[in-house]
Amino acid sequence: MPFDDRRGTDAGGRPPAARRNLARRVLSVALDRRRVLYLGGGAMSAVVYYAILGVQLAALGHRVPYLILLVTSQFAASVVVYPWYRLMVFRVSGSSWVLGHLRFYAVGLGFLAASVTGVPLLVELAGVPIMVAQAVVIVVNVPLSYLVHGLWTFPARRKN
Repeated sequence: MPFDDRRGTDAGGRPPAARRNLARRVLSVALDRRRVLYLGGGAMSAVVYYAILGVQLAALGHRVPYLILLVTSQFAASVVVYPWYRLMVFRVSGSSWVLGHLRFYAVGLGFLAASVTGVPLLVELAGVPIMVAQAVVIVVNVPLSYLVHGLWTFPARRKN
């Protein structure tokens, strides 16, 4: 929008301070603490998962079907990253760690189902390497995972 120096407003009639406040609100939403921590957790999850899967594929790839390695990698990664999501991203306290991890893993099972379906389709039908196919599935699952974990796995406490 063009700025009119004579009146001190932009073409929409807003003063410069109003534009700055709007910019701050937009930036605040974009950099919301939980979203940033969730993205960090997602990156950490991907690195942990890929490291475990990569080591397993290198060590066992020709002796163990890759679908089994997807399952074991996903379980191991969930155990490693659950504390980050619980303590840092969603800041849950006072409830059972075991029950919380079971809910966390239940959501993970849904995404594991997407992996054991999507990865073979990409690998067997399209000839995509296993690690690349898994990356594609992860990218599709990230936004849905945030929504499900926020609403069900780590619900905000309701104030009555």
